Amino acid sequence: MKKFIYCIFLFTSTLFSQVKLLSWNIENLGQSKSNGEISFIANTVKDYDIVAIQEVVAGDGGAQAVAKLADELNRKGAKWDYTISDPTSSSAYKTERYAFLWKTNRVKKIGKAWLEVNYHLEIDREPYLCTFQYENKQFTVVNFHAITKKMQPETEIKYFKFLPSAYPSLNLIFVGDFNCPQSHTVFNPLKKMGYQPIFMNQKTSLKKECVTGDCLASEFDNIFYDTKITKLNSGVLPFYKDFNSLKEARMISDHIPIWFAFSVN
Repeated sequence: MKKFIYCIFLFTSTLFSQVKLLSWNIENLGQSKSNGEISFIANTVKDYDIVAIQEVVAGDGGAQAVAKLADELNRKGAKWDYTISDPTSSSAYKTERYAFLWKTNRVKKIGKAWLEVNYHLEIDREPYLCTFQYENKQFTVVNFHAITKKMQPETEIKYFKFLPSAYPSLNLIFVGDFNCPQSHTVFNPLKKMGYQPIFMNQKTSLKKECVTGDCLASEFDNIFYDTKITKLNSGVLPFYKDFNSLKEARMISDHIPIWFAFSVN
């Protein structure tokens, strides 16, 4: 009986001592999103501690949409805060913003979040970094949206191998839409440093139409973590199943959210 109680205690304490990070490319998050769609997004992400968002539009109400999402989350029983990047410095492609939202009773933001400056000329939408603290341990989330597959995102991703040495004191977790599967050789340098993807062979983008029940298209979204992080669980949220058609679901996004539950060593 004592052993059983101890196991229950260990299980519940492990659940409590984990951080739950969600990453989502929310297509064109801006003024085109209705109040109902913002409410749906809030209900989808509300059970997570940190939400990293890609594809916040640079204009047309992108920042306001994130503020509305935070306001909606604050009605769900927990206090949330958020930070939004400046527009990325891209001129050759599509300028966007990134955002982080987090539960203030679960994690603390340390300092200011920042757009990566070291490789902003080499990376069209330079990543947005934010350091968080949980139980006196810190980690930095690198939020990224790569150029499209046809534009060869590996030409950008190859610079990620330099970030751990550029920020030797930070515990980096790479998240986002890489428009590239984790099996691509461009990730090998990170893997040799000890970084692992949370997914292998997990498709995360939506097709335009389901084919024989298969609605997912490509392995684009992932999260990479190293040995300073212990993976506890991970998964995807197939939100499109809540809609009658993929066309309706794609009004929210053409990507599904991915999530990662972990502890910091």
